[in-house]
Amino acid sequence: MGTPHFSVPSLRKIAASDSGLQIKLVVTSPEKPRQSARSKPEPTPVKAVAMAFGLPVYEVEDVKSPEFLQKINEIRPDVIVVVAFRVLPPEVFTAAKIGTFNLHASLLPKYRGAAPINWSIINGDSETGVTTFFIQQKVDTGNIILQKKTEIGEHETATELAVRLSEIGGDAVLETLQMIQNGAVQLQVQDNALATKAPKLFKENTRIDWAAPAKKVNDMIRGLAERPTAWTTMNGKSVKIFQAAPCELSPVQALAAGEWLIQDGKLYVGCGEGVLDVKRLQFEGKKQMEVEVFLRGFRPNGDERFE
Repeated sequence: MGTPHFSVPSLRKIAASDSGLQIKLVVTSPEKPRQSARSKPEPTPVKAVAMAFGLPVYEVEDVKSPEFLQKINEIRPDVIVVVAFRVLPPEVFTAAKIGTFNLHASLLPKYRGAAPINWSIINGDSETGVTTFFIQQKVDTGNIILQKKTEIGEHETATELAVRLSEIGGDAVLETLQMIQNGAVQLQVQDNALATKAPKLFKENTRIDWAAPAKKVNDMIRGLAERPTAWTTMNGKSVKIFQAAPCELSPVQALAAGEWLIQDGKLYVGCGEGVLDVKRLQFEGKKQMEVEVFLRGFRPNGDERFE
């Protein structure tokens, strides 16, 4: 069960495995237009790969519907594998003979929730990983089967890390299935005292606080790139910041939090501690662009600042 690109390596590695694993059914979300409401509906990334492997696909809108539960019971699965899908009702995740396990993009119990990849970077972590665990009633609390760790690159964005973790996760899913197959699973109970949250990302918790240190601001920008994207305002209009870096060489003057300095084709912005070198942005109603391109058509008045 899965829908987005993050799920694809897991499906592909199971389908291509010579371990005697048989995929009885691939469950995904219904086809939807990807470009605009008028465009033709497109299969989810998972459905596209399933079709390429000739696997049966079931598209479900409501995971609590009697029809969906009936379909799962007809399959009589030994194991259900969940990768970037939806919260399942107990009737579904208990329908598998051995159990239902989920691939989560963090080292549980750290970063339980909807956005673990983003928050690991936003919080400045140097290490993350993936976890497979048997699903229980409470989200992301089940007993751990397997974990794989990886370092977070100094300049790595959430989008880049998600691609890497999807591949690492695919290996973890296949290895987990083989452990179950061989009766080699040794479960580890999560320590709830060590749990941290990775809540959904909204406009309220993705706004840049320029009073924070430059490194923390940059971590937030990396952790939200390429979407939903860190944002700020200028003269009441929204500005998205896609790429930046803490300034290695201090500009010629100290800058207040949010204050601009345009120098040598670069845009520097003051932070609570240090200065940020903004490299790629998008003003409300405009296209995303490199700072060098933006500055060519910009006429400063000398008191520009982000709020």
